[in-house]
Amino acid sequence: MVSAVFHSPLAAASESIAMKKEASHIDSTRARGPKDSEPSVPAVASVAAPAAARASRDWRGLVMTVLPPLLGLGLLIGIWAIVSISTSSSIPSPWETWKQAVVLFSDPFYRKGPNDQGVGWNVLMSLERVAVGFGLAAAVGIPAGFAIGRFEFLGRMFNPLISLLRPVSPLAWLPIGLMVFKGANPAAIWTIFICSIWPMLINTAVGVQRVPQDYMNVAKVLNLSEWKIVTKILFPAVLPYMLTGVRLAVGTAWLVIVAAEMLTGGVGIGFWVWDEWNNLNVKNIIIAIFVIGIVGLVLEYALIKIATAFTFEEVKS
Repeated sequence: MVSAVFHSPLAAASESIAMKKEASHIDSTRARGPKDSEPSVPAVASVAAPAAARASRDWRGLVMTVLPPLLGLGLLIGIWAIVSISTSSSIPSPWETWKQAVVLFSDPFYRKGPNDQGVGWNVLMSLERVAVGFGLAAAVGIPAGFAIGRFEFLGRMFNPLISLLRPVSPLAWLPIGLMVFKGANPAAIWTIFICSIWPMLINTAVGVQRVPQDYMNVAKVLNLSEWKIVTKILFPAVLPYMLTGVRLAVGTAWLVIVAAEMLTGGVGIGFWVWDEWNNLNVKNIIIAIFVIGIVGLVLEYALIKIATAFTFEEVKS
């Protein structure tokens, strides 16, 4: 009993000291915070890992974007070099063609006569013909496509004519243009017009026919005029189809103008190719092929970007 009485104060004192030490340790841990109590290496590693993965994906995307086109271009140049060696110099090598291109493009806008002009003037003249013929085709084809797609009677009336005339080669229309317009330049523009009108007309008509019937029912309920139906309902819905037709029409027009200018003569990239062939200047012919391809690629890319900017995706519920 005496022992218990004398032992309890010591036990209480020791327990008090232990509790104070534990509270002091807890307070010091709270003061340091989790950043001081935990090592910092795992945190740095967790931040660095996503950054490294992002950098790896960026490099992989850059390689996949740049490397395949370079390999394709290298393959083309390699085949070209092999063919030039095997044909006993009848086809110039890539290096010889490159040197000729440097000389040719050092002054692309020279004039030494009506039939001796730089490649720049020839490309601009061809683009001018394409612009005029394509503009006329758009002015006729797009409104006609709206009318044919909007009214069933007109669609049944013109569909047989479109099916009959669309497969005709554009160059088959060139003699008709020469006979009617009595000139090479109007005949070439006529050929561009007749080959450009079909893609725009057909795509616009198909776009009008694919407008949901609910839209037209709402227009009837609201008693909208035909002008408001076209401008507020049909045009926004048909715009992606119309731009696809425009892109196809421009590509076709640029293909056709080269062949038309070979037959009609005058200034233009097609006539320039034919004139260089008459002079047996194969280097300039190969350069003209690359120029035609690059200009067509630029036109295609520009129209694709325009079409992408105006194309929308339907939100699915």
